Amino acid sequence: MGLPLSPPLFTMANNTGSSINNTDCFSPAEESTVLRGVQFGGIPVVLLIDFIFFGILLAIFSIIRKILWDYGRLALVSDADSFTGTSHRKYGRLSSTISTSEELEHERGFCSWFTFAIRMDEEKIQEKCGKDAIYYLSFQRRLIGLLAVFSVSSVAIILPVNLSGNLIGTDPYSFGRTTIVNIQKESHLLWLHTVFAVLYLVLTVIVMRHHTSQMKYLDKDTVKPTLFICSMPRDASEDALRTHFNDAYPGCRVSEISLCYDVAKLIFLDKERKRAEKNLMYYRKLLERHGEHALINPRPCGHLCCCHTSCCEEVDAIDYYSSTENRLKEEYSKQQEIVYSKPLGMAFVTFKNEAMATLILKDFNAIKCSGCKCRPDPQSSSCSPLLQVQRWTVNYASDPKNIYWENLSVQGVRWWSRCLLVNMFLFLLLFFLTTPSIIISTIDKFNVTKPIYYLNSAVISQFFPTILLWSFSALLPTVVYYSTLFEAHWTRSSENRCMMHKLYIFLIFMVLILPSLGLTSLDVFFRWLFDTKFLSQGKLRFECVFLPDQGAFFVNYVIASAFVGSGMELLRLPGLLLYTIRMALARSAAERKYVKENQAYEFEYGAMYGWMLCVFTVIMAYSITCPVIVPFGLLYMILKHLVDKHNLYFAYLPANLDKKTHYGAVNQALAAPIICLFWLYFFSVLRTGFTADTSLFTLVVLCITIFICISYTCFGHFKYLSPHNYKIKEDETYVVKEHSGKPIYRPKVLQTTQESSALDPKEQKSYGTVEKNPLPLSDQGPGFLIQPGISEI
Repeated sequence: MGLPLSPPLFTMANNTGSSINNTDCFSPAEESTVLRGVQFGGIPVVLLIDFIFFGILLAIFSIIRKILWDYGRLALVSDADSFTGTSHRKYGRLSSTISTSEELEHERGFCSWFTFAIRMDEEKIQEKCGKDAIYYLSFQRRLIGLLAVFSVSSVAIILPVNLSGNLIGTDPYSFGRTTIVNIQKESHLLWLHTVFAVLYLVLTVIVMRHHTSQMKYLDKDTVKPTLFICSMPRDASEDALRTHFNDAYPGCRVSEISLCYDVAKLIFLDKERKRAEKNLMYYRKLLERHGEHALINPRPCGHLCCCHTSCCEEVDAIDYYSSTENRLKEEYSKQQEIVYSKPLGMAFVTFKNEAMATLILKDFNAIKCSGCKCRPDPQSSSCSPLLQVQRWTVNYASDPKNIYWENLSVQGVRWWSRCLLVNMFLFLLLFFLTTPSIIISTIDKFNVTKPIYYLNSAVISQFFPTILLWSFSALLPTVVYYSTLFEAHWTRSSENRCMMHKLYIFLIFMVLILPSLGLTSLDVFFRWLFDTKFLSQGKLRFECVFLPDQGAFFVNYVIASAFVGSGMELLRLPGLLLYTIRMALARSAAERKYVKENQAYEFEYGAMYGWMLCVFTVIMAYSITCPVIVPFGLLYMILKHLVDKHNLYFAYLPANLDKKTHYGAVNQALAAPIICLFWLYFFSVLRTGFTADTSLFTLVVLCITIFICISYTCFGHFKYLSPHNYKIKEDETYVVKEHSGKPIYRPKVLQTTQESSALDPKEQKSYGTVEKNPLPLSDQGPGFLIQPGISEI
């Protein structure tokens, strides 16, 4: 995304020896007919337009909520009550009671939802949304606190210092006067910016450290008596595993062993079977009430067909769903018979207590040095050759609710090749279609924008490109999300972490790095890095990285993210569109009722963390060089916090993640002040030279910071190899109790206990999950009663 308001980082020229001065940078590109600079960077106009747009989106959302108040979680609970007679909510919900009538009235009001979201306390949020929502919102509040402090220092100290310079001139409408570019390179005031950049880094580290310390009590809820073992022979039996552990570790008692099987097709058939059961019961009840058989068109969108042709023939609903149910039951029974012949070479082994599991985990993972060899050396038994113990991969088992049982069959070379292909496609998409500037540049080549050139309007030069940039950055999470789903991760936590890291990296390239360098795509970026001919025939213009209009563009982007982005997140148009499509494709009223009851999805913490931290990084990167951006960043974070608070409570299902996802977000937040230091260092080198005091000081701070980060990261990745990482507590009191509430590491379709019918009014109800094919959580397989806790993988 090359910055439309400034000339590119390089220009091709025959005379490569010509000098470059500031005039070249501040003058618009000669070949561009679009996106010219305007007074004060167009910020007042963009702010007004975005605010009006936000008001319109807010009014639309309030109208939709008032007229169609079932657009959210409350409607699902209400429909579930009328259909099943209970509102007990499964999968992470800590309360089975619906809201009181007084609370419902607050939620149904035209704008009372706004005040309700503001006044909502942590206890109410944790009751409905789980602990992950508490950690997420707490993380946002700390970012708000940081940005509040940075706003005061930026506006009260850094901004007046920038205005004291005279390099840009004395025009009061010039945005450049508010940036660091306005200060002479000989001025000692540049030290102030360097000091504040370091202070921002230190303060961010302190606040994030405090946040992680508040999450330590997660470990109190973590029970680790179960180990997950991979890379076993597929013909390994429970008896052989039990014999191995009893012989190799006499002091460790195995409580239970659960072998893993390929249940992907079985889970799918189970979903469809229960869906057909519900539809059949709907029309049987209809027959009992009204005494007449309902007719349906069994084709997709059949209820929209108004003609009387052979393609629109209607059939008896009870007959259709009866035959569908019988067919699915038969397929399900056949699959049940053969599923045990498809083992995966994996097992969940539960021990009497955590100390036993930790002892065995240490034996398999901790490196033992003997002579020149350093490797794990697990204990052996008579069954070791048969079980190929040396090949095992052993880890703590994740929480059963956190596991995608249908994805366990995708492993080894198949998983890695699938992951590689998906990410190669994603990289190619980013490589060629990185930025909206490609569209603008292409339009420019056809010279169809000459009339716009003479308008010199802020609407054209600032509002349009920032909205375009926001639209592309809003589309990227959807692409990354579905690509992550296709990777078939084994747990929800790993899926969210992968989504968060990929989205953050791609967004940083799209939104921050490439626009700041004036490069239009990764294609040009790699040519700039590696093509010597490309460099020899062009003149690099690094001075243009810190143009005044550059900062104005990002200020306008943050404003657009605050108002337009928050409004669109309230509306959740992609979810509404998907809901509409599913309703249109439904064959009957029963299926439409099913869709209506299952339109809620898990909150996508990975995507939300990635997108929010991208904007936070943009704010921090320009917080020193362009201090005006920080107050608007604070506004963005406040609106984001309120919107997410509302959506977590009303629109999404709780997720069950481990602490690694939240720790990963903290690490990404720490990258923001480091990038700020990089920006300041580049400016200092370009303006004052490499040997200047400010340049050398910033470089030293950067090197120390990067060294600490790399050391910390490497220690975190490899500390599992150290025997000291496995502390065995002698007073370990947790014991796996033999009662119905113990963790069950087995998909629901393989549980031997009697399943209650999908039509049983006492059955626990759930409302769906974010999957490739949105279906109810109760139909997915991992439906078990477990003890609360978050395990590490």
